Amino acid sequence: MKTIFKFAVAAAAVAAAFGASAEGYPEKGKTITIVVPFTAGGPTDRVARDLAEALRKPLNGATIVIDNTAGAGSSIGMAKVARAAPDGYTLLLNHIGMSTVPGLYRKLPFNVEKDFEYLGIINDVPMTLVGKPTLPANNYKELAGWIEANKGKINLANAGIGSASHLCGLLFQSALKTEMTPVPYKGAAPAIADLMGNQVDLLCDQTTNTTQQIAGKKVKAYAVTTPKRLATPELKDLPTLQEQGLKGFEVTIWHGLYAPKGTPAAVIKTVNDALKVALKDPTFVKNEEALGAVIANDDRLTPEGHKKFVISEINKWGPIIKAAGAYAD
Repeated sequence: MKTIFKFAVAAAAVAAAFGASAEGYPEKGKTITIVVPFTAGGPTDRVARDLAEALRKPLNGATIVIDNTAGAGSSIGMAKVARAAPDGYTLLLNHIGMSTVPGLYRKLPFNVEKDFEYLGIINDVPMTLVGKPTLPANNYKELAGWIEANKGKINLANAGIGSASHLCGLLFQSALKTEMTPVPYKGAAPAIADLMGNQVDLLCDQTTNTTQQIAGKKVKAYAVTTPKRLATPELKDLPTLQEQGLKGFEVTIWHGLYAPKGTPAAVIKTVNDALKVALKDPTFVKNEEALGAVIANDDRLTPEGHKKFVISEINKWGPIIKAAGAYAD
């Protein structure tokens, strides 16, 4: 009985101490690490670095660093965060891969629904369908004809298994009921570099990675993947795939913030509150809008709404990945 009592007292003391530290989060002089499960220089990395700057002030001037832990469609970085101490000092910023990894990989060392705390969606990023500069098609109608005439000969680049461009490419092929040869790269930058160099034919990638190339006419732009045209000056004249005949085609890449399961409620609230402030930071908003991204402003900004949304995305992408046989293992 005494042993049980001592254990209970000790447990209560630990809980109280941990609660107190959670209320003082983030501690002065302690660094917060945001793990980005992709290489530096890519679109998700850019969002993370801009967000880190915007988060510093609402998190009491905390030092925030980015840790690029890339590989296996973002699952390596995800596993790193799932194993981290649940104290709020290791966070994860991931894109739509959070919902597609369960379908792409049969064996994972974590469970997306059970091993993370959901801190809020950050933004929605449209996709663009672009082609190499020497492609003979000058609009989507001509592109569709070119694709039909060159079945079995077309190379479709992507930034790696599980990347946004990989998923958009799968959906595009499914919509056209045709197959293209996938050319995976280790990141978005080398993929679009080879597209500009006429080494591959097509790429469907985020506006965060293609806007400058489209504006500079370094690639041929055919469409955006949103229901309506974008307001971004560089892309406002680019038609949607839907208005050009590919009905029902819509892909938007989103980014969200996560913590390891078991992170104290006080820390979750602190980070969520800081995120809501950061998403209104004028510099962050300006940077995102310049790239065609739309800042989140709905119930997905709550931990509950965020998790509900990710689960719905898992249910959406699972069948598409299965139908394409796009397993990574």
